[in-house]
Amino acid sequence: MAQSNIKVAVQKFGNFLSSMVMPNIGAFIAWGLITALFIPTGFFPNGNLAKLVDPMVTYLLPLLIGYTGGKLVHDQRGGVVGAIATMGVIVGSDIPMFLGAMVMGPLGGYVIKKFDQSIEGKVKTGFEMLINNFSAGILGGILAILAFLGVSPAVDAFTGWLIVGVDWLVAHRLLPLTSILIEPAKILFLNNAINHGILSPIGAEQIRTSGKSILLLLESNPGPGFGVLLAYSVFGKGTAKQSAPGAAIIQFLGGIHEIYFPYILMRPLLIIATILGGMSGVFTFVLLGGGLQAVASPGSILAIIAASPSGGYLANIAGVLVAAVVSFSVSSLILKTGKQTEDLQEASRKMQEMKGKKSSVAGTLTNEQGNLPKSVNKIVFACDAGMGSSAMGASLLRKKVKEAGLDIKVTNTAISNIPNDTQIVITQEELTPRAQQKIPSAYHISVDNFLSSPEYEKLIDNLKIDNNDEKLEEIVEEVEEQSSGQETTDDGLLLEENVFLNQEFATKEEAIRFAGRALVDAGYVEESYIEAMIERDNMTSTYMGNDVAIPHGTEEAKKNVLKSGFTVVQVPLGVDFDGQKVRLIFGIAGKDGTHLEILSGIAISCSDMENIEKMVKAQSARELMDIIEGKSN
Repeated sequence: MAQSNIKVAVQKFGNFLSSMVMPNIGAFIAWGLITALFIPTGFFPNGNLAKLVDPMVTYLLPLLIGYTGGKLVHDQRGGVVGAIATMGVIVGSDIPMFLGAMVMGPLGGYVIKKFDQSIEGKVKTGFEMLINNFSAGILGGILAILAFLGVSPAVDAFTGWLIVGVDWLVAHRLLPLTSILIEPAKILFLNNAINHGILSPIGAEQIRTSGKSILLLLESNPGPGFGVLLAYSVFGKGTAKQSAPGAAIIQFLGGIHEIYFPYILMRPLLIIATILGGMSGVFTFVLLGGGLQAVASPGSILAIIAASPSGGYLANIAGVLVAAVVSFSVSSLILKTGKQTEDLQEASRKMQEMKGKKSSVAGTLTNEQGNLPKSVNKIVFACDAGMGSSAMGASLLRKKVKEAGLDIKVTNTAISNIPNDTQIVITQEELTPRAQQKIPSAYHISVDNFLSSPEYEKLIDNLKIDNNDEKLEEIVEEVEEQSSGQETTDDGLLLEENVFLNQEFATKEEAIRFAGRALVDAGYVEESYIEAMIERDNMTSTYMGNDVAIPHGTEEAKKNVLKSGFTVVQVPLGVDFDGQKVRLIFGIAGKDGTHLEILSGIAISCSDMENIEKMVKAQSARELMDIIEGKSN
């Protein structure tokens, strides 16, 4: 468990570093191209245009990283303060302050966020802009000074140690050994912490001083993964063999390394092939003097060629090909000699679990639509231009989502601009293949008419069920957690005489009072508890989803509970609970945790809509209780 927590923490840290760098990759590429073209050893040496190189790497790139880091923490104000703070580490050092920006940017965002939280609701009307501007300026200035005096020297020293270590590895021809760490780190999704936290900052300094960096090739080399996929294409079986050629093209030309991870997970021994392939590639880079003049992102052969310096093509291409050949040879031996149990779908699932979030390539590998995502928060209507039909469809569904009480964002866009974090995409039938190609990880719905489609109602119903299931699951988890370590008993908590069938009510208040009166008559609570049940439902609806409500008293009303107990009210025709139809009402009185075990059983039973239907149709109290207790067939 501890190792898993450490891995997750490193993944989150690496993802955060990546989130600061990746949005600004375009700026890195621009700087790399200007460097490759106009420095004295470039394609078109130009002393005047080469003046752009140092200011871009010294000021532009760190400021972009600092601003992005601050914005991730506290939106626009965080970005501004993060950029101001980053200026302190930039001016205080003679080297590109990528690492310093990754520290000061988020720190600036955090500081201004805490300040804003501390004054929330305390600023007099009319003074908001004054306070906002001066607080950002003052706090940013203070952080810039602290960065200049303290953080910059510390980052300078740390970077110096790293550079010395890398130089030592290069001098002793030991750089290939880094593949022992980097290749497994890719599979575990820990490479972002290594790549953006160490390799890229040092690589940028090496480019500034020597015109290229071999470090930028260590993680981006597509050769090891390409070799594995080629081996599957020849010696694999079933779905793995059929899908490997397409995956190889995506990985080698598109640079999406993640796509080969499931193939490794199917045969973990193949990690040896990627390590040996990576080591061989790095050795070739060192031997032939390989290196890049810019970050290769994504790590495809095309990006590597584009970022290669003049005269460096042979070394870089050779390193990639050698890595692929070695990886292919070792992978082929493993696949031919070992027993193959290749379940690509299961391996893709494991990969997503390791990644901790939805994978954008898993759908590409399995070619399966899958189930409706859990915890949906974004639906996108997409059409060719994103202006006409999709806007009308989004407006219509947005209204339906709101009426259903769901907290889900519904937007529209052109297919080419569908955001990567979209969970559900709705398109007209003829456009669905294009949308699936654009974002294969999403759940896709095809409609024949944006203004009128039965798919809308079906989607809303499914989302409501998922939302209700999630709510009930949370209740179960909370109940089980609370009851942990307590002695519980259900003797006398739910009796047949406290189950009331075929009831009808005009209002929810009438239904709650009936359930409360039943608790009083059974000796579970005092008379005043009934009003506390009404008050509790008015504070927050006790409707739990799946046609179920669990009215109970307020926190203050616990003193009015004599002993734990339940009453069940069956309402076949239903009663309105704030726009939601309720057919089963569980009146609850809890004292000293003795009710938690049976409440857990009720929650579990009610999470299944089939059980709800059985309870609503039950003809006797005993029949209904058997369903709750899991005794019915």
